[in-house]
Amino acid sequence: MFNHFGSHITPSYGCLIQFLDHSCQTKNLIAIKKLHAHLLRTGLLFISPNIHSKLIFSYTNCLNENNFETLTNCCKFLNPKSPLHFNPLLSDFCKKGFPLHAVKTCSLMHSESVSLDTYALCSSLKASSSLENLNFGEQIHAHVMKSGWLSSVFVGSALIDLYAKLLFVNNAAMMFDEIPVKNTVCANALLSGYVEAKLWDQGVTLIRKMPFLSLDYDQFTISAMLRTCAGLAAVEFGRQVHAYLTRKIYDVVNDVFLQSSLIEMYGKCGFVVKALQVFNLAGFQLGRKRIGDIVLWTSMIGVYGRNGHFIEVIGLFEEMLKEGIRPDGVAYVTVISACGHTGQLQLGIEYFESMTRDFKINPGPEHYSCVVDLLCRAGELNKAWKLVSEMLTKGQDSFSISMWGALLSACEEHGNIELGKLAAQEALKLEPQNVGIYVMLSNLYARFGMWNEIDQLREIMKNRELKKDVGCSWIEVKS
Repeated sequence: MFNHFGSHITPSYGCLIQFLDHSCQTKNLIAIKKLHAHLLRTGLLFISPNIHSKLIFSYTNCLNENNFETLTNCCKFLNPKSPLHFNPLLSDFCKKGFPLHAVKTCSLMHSESVSLDTYALCSSLKASSSLENLNFGEQIHAHVMKSGWLSSVFVGSALIDLYAKLLFVNNAAMMFDEIPVKNTVCANALLSGYVEAKLWDQGVTLIRKMPFLSLDYDQFTISAMLRTCAGLAAVEFGRQVHAYLTRKIYDVVNDVFLQSSLIEMYGKCGFVVKALQVFNLAGFQLGRKRIGDIVLWTSMIGVYGRNGHFIEVIGLFEEMLKEGIRPDGVAYVTVISACGHTGQLQLGIEYFESMTRDFKINPGPEHYSCVVDLLCRAGELNKAWKLVSEMLTKGQDSFSISMWGALLSACEEHGNIELGKLAAQEALKLEPQNVGIYVMLSNLYARFGMWNEIDQLREIMKNRELKKDVGCSWIEVKS
């Protein structure tokens, strides 16, 4: 640094800190790099560890894909090397969407003989789950076992969360049994894994075991309970959970997602009136104007759609628009599907077009599937095929198994053999093991007496070891 006469001056420690603080606030990465170069040339970087730490923090605050190498090189010159210098780096990489950099930083710490404390281990495990990198997570697990960090409830929770999110639920359950100290967070992580893997029975067992382990139920636990009840269609258990949360959680009226879970639980159990009561109570107390309120409306619309109340779906959707609530993509899937079931072709097309026109929502595969199903139900196979052809011509990847399935089902109903074979061919490209497609194609062949083709289908299914699923129904016996 120079004064106005051109003479070199040595900046004070306070000036350097002030300059770095200002660069952080303005996210001026170029200025930080210039100061870094000056500190390296003059040797000032190695005089105070605090300057070094502040420089690393400044780089972290301006984090991007390009300055990772500069950051790690800066960390290598730290003396003494402490996890306190690296932990904020790991945390920021995870928060700002750079989990791979977090994993690399953990590897750097290990190679530079920097001890991995609880904070570093938890951040690294979180990054591993974001990357879906089980291999690195297992390496961290091995290090935890050797270093004795398994006694930390935070590290134990992070390990359970890693295995649960990657759906290695048995590993997560073993981890839960092994850790010496357990809390509600550990149980919630395992319960989340059970719910995602649809292992409802194991989830119920864990829920019933928590009081015996002196673990309390929090709002996350109750939400998972309701999802479990919905998965099992266990309405009596769901009512008990509803009664419990009414007694224990005083601010349940302010928890939109808990109210939404209640609505979905009653809806999946077929209790539409009860779901509507919860919706009306929540809407009255929340004023129906809050930002998160779209979750409640979408849940109730989904309940109507799932239980065949398609007229009510359209009515509630229109009411939502009148209330000034912006619909999301999930609501549009339900309402377009309802138009198909009620035969309202033009209204369904209007809703589909309004997604992009009025709300700037880009249609996804599920929306195109609903439109194709809408056209097919109205007997407009040519228009449905025209839409699919336009998508193919434009090179869009918004194709789903449900879209081709809808087209195949309509071809079976209307006897269009050529289009049906093409739809089945495209569907099997996406899911070669989908038995339902083979069954629909077989029914189409049977309609035209194409018995040789049916024999060929059976042979293909036999070679691929595919079997038609047997239908079943859930009933609840003594909860």
